[in-house]
Amino acid sequence: MEIFFWSDYACPYCYIGETNLKAALRELGLPCDLKMRSFELSPGASDSCPGPTRDLIARKYGLSSEQADSSIRRIDRMAAEAGLTVDFGSTRYTSTFDAHRLTKYAETQPGGKADELGEQLFRSGFTLCAELADHKVLLAAARAVGLEEDAVREVLASDAFAGDVRADEQAAHEYGVAGVPYFVIDGEYAVPGALGREEWIRVLKMILDRKVG
Repeated sequence: MEIFFWSDYACPYCYIGETNLKAALRELGLPCDLKMRSFELSPGASDSCPGPTRDLIARKYGLSSEQADSSIRRIDRMAAEAGLTVDFGSTRYTSTFDAHRLTKYAETQPGGKADELGEQLFRSGFTLCAELADHKVLLAAARAVGLEEDAVREVLASDAFAGDVRADEQAAHEYGVAGVPYFVIDGEYAVPGALGREEWIRVLKMILDRKVG
């Protein structure tokens, strides 16, 4: 099975949805070529955090502070159900463009480094509540998964892989992707949103049954 999916490191639902998908694949013992594609929820976002997450959510979606707090708590619960430690209210939103560029570099390296880096970047953003536009944060994440430090510094200091990120985002536009996560299975089945583990198991079994039939 081959699955590609558009995702952004600023999106807690992406972290949760991908984690639940991986858990479902493990439970089913289903081999899968899983690849992330870049998507920025806020293109042109600042390189420094513009303010508290609650205020950003309230402003973006027209919510009261109490409603924003309720949304934050709900996301933390969803993450906990997926086995993740997320402190969404303390996240420090910044641009994720360089994080996506770094992921594209990791895809060129052997040993599944891109997937490992992706998980590390999500942890950096949602558990450690670090600013993902900070090159020191990106370098630490790359170091944690064994990427060569000098090469990573060169990537971050340049515009390397920017074209790859933009190509993913253009492909998302052509697919009509308006939000993430957005999964495409075997080039045929589109699955938007952050499904739970059991939901993923049902979806994957249904697709397998259709293929056999």
